[in-house]
Amino acid sequence: MSLSKNKIKYIQSLKDKKNRMEHGTFVAEGLKTVSDLLCSCHCQLIAGLPEAIKQINLPENVEEIVLATEDELKKATFFKTPPPIIGVFYQPTANIVDLDLKTNLVLALDGIQDPGNLGTIVRLADWFGIEHIFCSDDSADIYQPKAVQSTMGAIARVKVCYVNLFDFLSEKTGIPIYGTFLEGKNIYQTPLANHGAIVMGNEGNGIRPDIQSLISEKLYIPNYPPHRPTSESLNVAVATAIVCSEFRRR
Repeated sequence: MSLSKNKIKYIQSLKDKKNRMEHGTFVAEGLKTVSDLLCSCHCQLIAGLPEAIKQINLPENVEEIVLATEDELKKATFFKTPPPIIGVFYQPTANIVDLDLKTNLVLALDGIQDPGNLGTIVRLADWFGIEHIFCSDDSADIYQPKAVQSTMGAIARVKVCYVNLFDFLSEKTGIPIYGTFLEGKNIYQTPLANHGAIVMGNEGNGIRPDIQSLISEKLYIPNYPPHRPTSESLNVAVATAIVCSEFRRR
């Protein structure tokens, strides 16, 4: 069976958030990402070159498998270079009811706009053993194709939830809530807990004032050498990597 025009049109339609929400599905591309997601998400469709499909372990609950040509995959992909395999997966429902922030360390993202940054942060969280990320409702969509691709398969292991971030953090009494600021304390000289929430702010505006009011520990990543003229700030994904690394180093 070939990848029909209708299926290509359906895959392409999932580039838009409205259609992803309507169908409750998203697209993943490439052997690594598709293979990882097959272990954790219900799969609606797998379309790939015959040799690519032979390389992955297909669970019995894959609803449809299509042997596709390079030309068909080129028409279906969201990227310049077509992958050997494309998967359409159902969006998982993240359950946060039983999550105790007195024993877990989580990331809270306040208005992250760039899908690439979001995907990279998910990948970083996976590397540093952070299993839950809570995003403000106006953050980029984790199921946007660039975001999915940037996770490099980590989306299969890290749960991403969209919440009213102010309400969510307000309810977490008695736990440390960290945030990065230019006027914060040197992160390398500040005691850090192994639980709580780390808030990372918007690429251009940082953490919003209402969320700032909930921060119990303001942290600063110092430049080197001190007092030397330097860039105004770090990319949010780079800053997240530094912060997570320091938390896990302790």
